[in-house]
Amino acid sequence: MEWLVVNQVVKVLNGQRVVNDISFSIQAGHRLGIAGQTGAGKSSLLKMIAGLLQPDQGNLLLGGDRIKGPEEQLLPGHSSIAYLSQHFELLNNYRVEEYLQLTGVLDGASSQRLAALCDIEQVLARKTTQLSGGERQRVALAAALGKNPRLLLLDEPFSNLDGAQKEKIKAVLTNIEKSLSVTLLIVSHDAADLLAWADTILLMQQGKIVQQGSPTALYLNPINNYCASLLGPYTPVSYGWLARLANKPETEDASKTVFLRPEQLKIHLEDPPPQARPATIADVFFRGAFFEAQVYCLGQLVKVSTRINTLQKGQTVYLSVRAWIW
Repeated sequence: MEWLVVNQVVKVLNGQRVVNDISFSIQAGHRLGIAGQTGAGKSSLLKMIAGLLQPDQGNLLLGGDRIKGPEEQLLPGHSSIAYLSQHFELLNNYRVEEYLQLTGVLDGASSQRLAALCDIEQVLARKTTQLSGGERQRVALAAALGKNPRLLLLDEPFSNLDGAQKEKIKAVLTNIEKSLSVTLLIVSHDAADLLAWADTILLMQQGKIVQQGSPTALYLNPINNYCASLLGPYTPVSYGWLARLANKPETEDASKTVFLRPEQLKIHLEDPPPQARPATIADVFFRGAFFEAQVYCLGQLVKVSTRINTLQKGQTVYLSVRAWIW
């Protein structure tokens, strides 16, 4: 039996279906990520799962029990579900330890454990108005976990953080999963943030699920430009072009679109393999751990990631496919 069930859920706001007939289910402990551009309906869906927004159609179940909306009960929300919005609002003029007591975090050892898990021990004596964005988020997270939820919903937990704070919250979430019996569901506009974490990713567009699957399957086989763009850099090419580059027979429709990731191609300077084709460097961009080259080959401009640091515009190189997986 599935643990969380979302069945044909619809939500209409201002005359528009922001969530349009969404259905999926997961088991407890399964890592589910939901991604999509702003306006795709992700936050509205998350609020309905939390019991904070009333669905217009469909139903939602947790452990076989229906999740009631705010129009069906005096206090909105579900006792076993915690929701952390992307704004993580805190009450002002309270010390963090006072705020956590006020919002119901357990006393004693349990409170200390949550503070340690959320990495906020060093800010307990400070006012909520004196916290950085990352600290505010982790305090709000501790407050949510103090209610002992079975399901924790996180709306855009990485969107307002710098690189260091983003890595810290990812580490905190990993510790929480290992230490507490809670299932996480994360919504993000950047699916790349979910690739290393999620077991399953749902990609949403205009209120609908347009593709779902494992991170690997979605990354390597997006169904269209929209899904490809959510997961990282890519170049759309025809199957015929790819087959010519790899010296493979065109066993499928030559006009079929394939979404190439930059690391699926390789640049050679000298002694290229027999299947490599001549190409010209159109541009080069430094990306930190690698370079991204714009390469013109067989009439097609493609993105290629490489560690070669001597590439120059106009340089003649050779291009090959790293692995034939299509």
